[in-house]
Parts: sequence; structure tokens; C-alpha cells
Amino acid sequence: MARFLKNRSAVLGKAPGDLVFVGDRKVDNPTITLIEYTPDSLERTEVGNIRDVFPVKESPAVSWININGLHDMDLIRETGRGFDLHPLTMEDILNTGQRPKLEEYDNYLFISCKMMKYDEEKRIVSSEQLALVLGENFLLTFQERPGDVFDPVRERIRKKKGRIRTSTVDYLAYSLLDTIVDNYIYIIERLGEQIEDNEEQILEGPGRDSLEKINNYKRELIYLRKSIRPAREFVLQMSRLESELIRSNTLPFIKDLQDLCTQAVETVDLYRDMLSDQLDLYNTMVGNRLNEIMKILTIFSAIFIPLTFIAGIYGTNFEYLPELGFRYAYYVFWGVLVLVAALMLRFFKKKKWL
Repeated sequence: MARFLKNRSAVLGKAPGDLVFVGDRKVDNPTITLIEYTPDSLERTEVGNIRDVFPVKESPAVSWININGLHDMDLIRETGRGFDLHPLTMEDILNTGQRPKLEEYDNYLFISCKMMKYDEEKRIVSSEQLALVLGENFLLTFQERPGDVFDPVRERIRKKKGRIRTSTVDYLAYSLLDTIVDNYIYIIERLGEQIEDNEEQILEGPGRDSLEKINNYKRELIYLRKSIRPAREFVLQMSRLESELIRSNTLPFIKDLQDLCTQAVETVDLYRDMLSDQLDLYNTMVGNRLNEIMKILTIFSAIFIPLTFIAGIYGTNFEYLPELGFRYAYYVFWGVLVLVAALMLRFFKKKKWL
């Protein structure tokens, strides 16, 4: 399957809104977790049936329902019915290749984005689809598998750190998005450190592994950019929404998140330009090395041209060659060869060709 685009053969010919899972099944059985909190209380529950969480729509507490596993279309369909989700929203939830975006509906906001993970050993960036449905007092999150970047948010909820326990559900949604963008920047920083180290290696002496690293880093930055640029777009859209679901006291935080997204995009572009410069530097270094090699080979060729000429004359088969009868002719011949080579080397140095 192509890395930059999911296989959509299953949706060919389907009507808009038909539920078809697009992606790879990453868990055997979906899991549902409910976190309910107020300034004074906190409850975390592992839910066996999605219907058990439907009453949270009427609860005064902030409710975060997290679903791991998107392949179960019956679960997604039941969730959509219980929370009155539009068929197109459910279709987007099941499409793990969905482009990051924000859509506004009558009673909720739908956000699709990517969570990124960087494998230090393989130097590969991987992504996971994340869908958020922001309601009046609840937040639905849909993930492909367990394991995410939200542990700091859960810790803040558990220990009542910051303003999250005293804020509304839109602040919770902001906190999750902020953590995702922070992780983008962290991954970019890790890639950036390796890109800068690679430049030093190129200056010390370019090798084939340097070129492979340049191509690998460019590919990973393109993969990151594919998710980060649309994320900046929907955060900007979110900051301009005139929706009752986004409270006025949350807007300044969303605008700050917009700045973080811009920083992430600009940093990606900066490192892409740096990699282009490294490729030029690599080609220049390789070209210079080739020129040095050709210079040495040319000098040797130039020295051996007259020596070959002399040897050719000495090796002729004339019967009356004058030097053949001289006792020390062989040594004189070698002396002439060495003298000619030395004079040519001196001439090259005087011309500063060496």
C-alpha cells in the first residue's frame, strides 16, 4: 500500500455517506474509555457497550469518550446514531487517509488530524488517524489503536494541574490538539538535529550514506508537511469560527496554537531548504574530489608521455643504435627518464599546478 495515500478500492462506486473502513486493522477488539470530570470530581471508566455512554450528553460534567479501533463499522454506526452524527462525519471517521480538516455542523464540530510518531532507529515518521467530535459538553475521539500522545493531558486532568479541570470541553479539545502539535515540533527537532549532523559529515567527507540520509530526510519532511500544513489551515479556521461550541475564553489559546502550527510549517520548510543546500554541497564536494583525482591522473599522464617517447626510441630495433655499444647505456637511460620526470614536476610546481 502506498505510504502517502490509502487504498480506496473499497469505496469505489459507493454513495457518499456509505460506511466503508479505509485503512489497516490495527487492533483485534475496539475499546471504549470514558473520562468524566468536574472541578471537584473525576471518574474514569472502561465501557463495554457504546450505549452506556449516551447519557453523558445530558451530564453537566465534561465527558471525554475515547474509542480505539476504527474497523468496527457497527460500533461507529451505533456511535453516530447515539450522538446524532452526520453520515459524512462517520464516513470520514472510517477513512484513515482523510486529510486533516475542520467541519462545522449544527450541534458539533468535527476535526480530523494526524498523530505522528518518529522511529529513532529506522528514522521513519509514521502517522495515525485521529478524529474528534466536539459537542456541547462531550468530546468523542476516535483512534486507530491504543497508545497516543495524550498522557500529559490525562495527567493534568488527574492531578488538577492548570485550568483544564475548571474549563469547558472546548478547552479539552484544544489541549489535545496542542499536544499533537507539540509532538509535531518535537519530531521536527529530532529530524533537524540529525539533518544538521549530516551536514557536518558531508563537510568532513561525503559518502554514499550521506546521500541516502539526505533523500530519507527529505521524504520524511514531505510526509510531515502533508499533515502539518492542513492542520494549520483548520486551526486558523477554528480561531475564526463564530460557534457557541468555542467559548471566548478558549479563543486566545487556539490563536496561540495557530502560531505553533505556523512555527512547525516554517521549520519544516527551513529544513527542506537546508537539505537542498546539503545536496548541492554534496555534489560540489564530490565534484571537487573528482577534479582532484583527474588532476593527479593528468599529471601522471603528462609525465609519462615524454618518458614513453624516450622509451619508444630506446626500444627500437635498429642495428646501429649508437648507445647500444656503450657499457653504461642502460643506467644513462634511466637517469634521463628520472631527470625528465623531475624537471616536469618542477615545472608543474612553478606553474602552481600542484
